[in-house]
Parts: sequence; C-alpha cells; structure tokens
Amino acid sequence: MTEVKICGVRDAAGFDAAAEAGAAMVGFVFYPPSPRAVTPAEAAALSARMEGGPVRVGLFVDPTDEEIAAVLAVVPLGLIQLHGAESPERCAAIRARFGVPVMKAVGIGGEADFAALEAYAPVVDRFLLDAKPPAGASLPGGNAAAFDWGLTAGRVIPRPWLLAGGLTPETVAEAIRQSGAAGVDVSSGVERARGVKDPGRIRDFVGAAKQTG
Repeated sequence: MTEVKICGVRDAAGFDAAAEAGAAMVGFVFYPPSPRAVTPAEAAALSARMEGGPVRVGLFVDPTDEEIAAVLAVVPLGLIQLHGAESPERCAAIRARFGVPVMKAVGIGGEADFAALEAYAPVVDRFLLDAKPPAGASLPGGNAAAFDWGLTAGRVIPRPWLLAGGLTPETVAEAIRQSGAAGVDVSSGVERARGVKDPGRIRDFVGAAKQTG
C-alpha cells in the first residue's frame, strides 16, 4: 500500500486529519522562512496529541547540529529530512551523530539530476524526489511545482523513495501510476490557504493514494 507523508503540518486539525486518515508520516518544518514553519515546542505539542501513529519527520534546510539537537530534545523524530544543499558527507555526519534515519531531498528537473543519487545512497535511508524549485523561488520545496513523473518509471532508485512536487488529491493517483512511486509526499496540495492545511483535502489525498497503491 502506498506510503503517504503529509508535510508542513502546523495545527491540531491538520495533524489529527493526517493521523486519522492513515498517513504513514507527518512532517514538521523547522525552517523559519517557510510559511509552514513550526518551533520545536509547537511540534512537540502536536506530536503529543497521539501516542504512536504516523512517523514524525523533521524537515531541515542546511541545519546546524545545534538546531537538530534542539528539536530532538522535545520531539520524537523518526526521520530527519534534509532539504537543502547538504553534501553526502554532511548527511552521513548527521545520521551518525543523532542515530536517526535520514531522508535526502533531491530536486529533479531532468535525466541528469538522477546522477546525484549514487553519491547519497550509501549514507541516507531514503530519498525524496521533489521538483526543482522554479526560477526565483524562495523555498526549496512546497512550491506546487511538479516534474515529469515518467522520469522515474521503471528506474532503479537505490533507496526507498517518496515522490513530491505539486501533488494534489486530484492528481496523486495518476502520479503514482506514471511514476511507479511506492510513496508520496504532499504539502501545498492539501492546503486551503498558503501554510494552512485543509483536513478534507488531507483525507481525500490519503484515500486516493492508498486506493492506487
């Protein structure tokens, strides 16, 4: 069954909807420029709403060790998502220091972008294949942009991976069919306003993805 990650959760309604719909993961954004950013304390309060449930994922962009440690001190992260320009060496260092699995986001715009996966594969646990940010974008993700889903069809990706970028409840089933993805990640596609999750769209997205998987 298709794994679903709901990213950029900032409020109780979004967290509860993701958990109740059966999302495998919920993502907390620890990147202050993002409209979906939360503080460690806010994420801890949301996480505490349910014992167990979805894996808590922390999204960081070129973080310091201190920034990661501050989050892990209060939030039980099961996965660290690195969404910046972190090198393979930096990914390995974070994974070794904190003992938490790491997922590296890689921007895909064309065939050439898959070459980066080989360097990261030995030092990360998962990949997030996201659309490259549009020209002039201020954020590394959550820009409602998609890449050509056919680029991943039949391709061997050297780690488990999630498909991201411009997915919505209306398009996710087709995206899974075209890409062959076993998991999907959504943020802006389940919002009613920028940074504000819509519980109904979360339920619809998870339902559509799971029916396809």
